[in-house]
Amino acid sequence: MNTKYESRYASSPNEVKSMDTAQLRQAFLIEKIFEADVISWVYTHYDRYLTAGAMPVKGSVVLETIDLLKAEYFLERRELGMINVGGDGTVEVDGEKFDITFKEALYIGRGSRKVVFHSKDASNPAKFYLNSTPAHRTYPTRKVSRNEADVVTLGALETSNHRTINKLLVNSVLETCQLQMGMTELKPGSVWNTMPAHTHDRRMEVYFYFEIPAEQSVCHFMGQPQETRHIWMQNEQAVISPPWSVHSGAGTSNYTFIWGMAGENLDYGDMDFCKITELR
Repeated sequence: MNTKYESRYASSPNEVKSMDTAQLRQAFLIEKIFEADVISWVYTHYDRYLTAGAMPVKGSVVLETIDLLKAEYFLERRELGMINVGGDGTVEVDGEKFDITFKEALYIGRGSRKVVFHSKDASNPAKFYLNSTPAHRTYPTRKVSRNEADVVTLGALETSNHRTINKLLVNSVLETCQLQMGMTELKPGSVWNTMPAHTHDRRMEVYFYFEIPAEQSVCHFMGQPQETRHIWMQNEQAVISPPWSVHSGAGTSNYTFIWGMAGENLDYGDMDFCKITELR
């Protein structure tokens, strides 16, 4: 078996206020996403979201169910989204093969029984960043290339947040039950993401930071707008963001991050903004 998992319970705002650095990191930071030939899931009780990475090196990697799901196969009652952040790869879904290159996405609908991950070159393996949520119906499996994304450019270099948002697995591109995923790329000279910050009680998120240069870091901000906390993050790490929390970051260099979210609705613009000057 090439699958591991851990479960993390949800934390209330009052509980988080009393956490020290180590406790914050243990509750919200996912330090290791990719391990050769192993899928290591983190299951959060915020909207029962699952996060992992699949990096085939010695051979193919098979998507296996985990005891926590009490399901015959992983996607019996779930949907799965992924974005490749490594070398060229192939994903086989019930016998149909999808070539997924760098920064391309794949959505796999509920009911798909056999999912297998392959790398084209073991010396430059594919790195499939995986997010999964419960699903109430089946939508078609579909690859989304970068030129099919819903692309928006926001911010400015003057405010250090000039960025391109690539909406890949969202309802303006394809149908899903509740999972949404996309990728935000910061321009050189810009370091802030999701600023002005926001919350949305209807959805939770997971942020995955990558393309952070060697010897550089990103400081991720979380917590209630009037009671913020921070977690320092390194390349190819992820952080769980509760629905009551802001989710913003500033790096010592520009970087890219993948946002995945799930919850009450599929309205990308459903956000409760916080004025920058009112953050505490």
